Amino acid sequence: MVVAMDRDALIKLYFGLGMSYQDILTTLALQGIIVSKSTLRRILRACGLNRRKYADLEVAIDYIVGQLGGPGQLHGYRWMYAKLLERGIRIRKEDVRILLSLLDPVNSQARLKRRLSRRKYFSQGPNFIWHVDGYDKLKPYGICINGCIDGYSRRIIWLKAAFTNSDPKVIGSYFVEAIENVGGYPRLLRTDMGTENVLLRDIQQFLRRNDEDDRAGERSYITGASTANQRIESWWGVMRKEGVQYWIQQLGELKDEGLFTGDFLDKALVQLCFMAIIQEDLNEIRHVWNAHRIRPSTNANVPAGIPNIMYTAPHLWGADDLLVPFSDDLPTCKESCKFLTSVPCDEDVFDLCTIIMEESGMGFPMNSAEAEEKLKGAQINFTYISLQVAGNCSLGGVISSGN
Repeated sequence: MVVAMDRDALIKLYFGLGMSYQDILTTLALQGIIVSKSTLRRILRACGLNRRKYADLEVAIDYIVGQLGGPGQLHGYRWMYAKLLERGIRIRKEDVRILLSLLDPVNSQARLKRRLSRRKYFSQGPNFIWHVDGYDKLKPYGICINGCIDGYSRRIIWLKAAFTNSDPKVIGSYFVEAIENVGGYPRLLRTDMGTENVLLRDIQQFLRRNDEDDRAGERSYITGASTANQRIESWWGVMRKEGVQYWIQQLGELKDEGLFTGDFLDKALVQLCFMAIIQEDLNEIRHVWNAHRIRPSTNANVPAGIPNIMYTAPHLWGADDLLVPFSDDLPTCKESCKFLTSVPCDEDVFDLCTIIMEESGMGFPMNSAEAEEKLKGAQINFTYISLQVAGNCSLGGVISSGN
């Protein structure tokens, strides 16, 4: 449902998305709101919005220093610049590059550009095709990541961390939630050939069964090798570089220190301790990516710009939004799905660990910043809980055998 907004609210929205003045005027005109550039500037001044008003450099330095203590140490200056803008800290991009080279000279020198030769990609517009895939680099620790990207705008539709990447009902729930959030579904859905995607296929083909375009019904779903799913496969490298590599290293250190053996209980404890923190990092990666500017490429069929704008205002690139509005069939699809709850691991382990931690006065870090400060404490808690759970399980076995 589209909510009516007044002129000033629309201007604030488009300004916040990063649109240029001309793009704002063009988009307003399409909605029947005609204003001049001088009027637009006057409204922005009245709202206190000015792109040439830069933040205090010390504020930017404090934020960058905080980021360098965690996953932010992996960022290049362009990504760090986008994160600063996302936090409302406006600073020159060149200043960010200089600050990074001074504050983190080792990683700045080690960060090399890598160019891959890829085939030419083409998508007709936003929501023409969504690419879905799973990322299993953290799967050995019980954390499975699944993502979806719009082929035209490269906007990330969803990015989820959960206990599984193999349950079709869980993967299907991501798709249904995305449909509800954006108000419809794509013309095409592209996945690999894994059995975890069978419900995605069924939902897409079911929703598209009565459409009359040449991609309706069974033709609305495309499958193939995971490595050929170009859009999402190439984006995994961005995700790893901008944050997930940090967690691969941290969880690897738990294993090297003997705090993780890979059994059922260890995986459940990792899910309990780290799932929410990793999901928060994934949310930030998604938001920053969707708000950053993609540079032009040699492929003339692929637009350059900010994913959020390319997705919501494709007319600026001469394209159309190809979203298919969902109908009353969606509740039927939801019945086949298994939606994630606030319990990130096995329920019995969760209940037992909650009791032990309450009795011991322990607490978990609630965000990435706290996770960096309490990492050593989390490792100690991890060991203590493991011993407590093992002791309770052994006691339960003795009592059971005695009966």
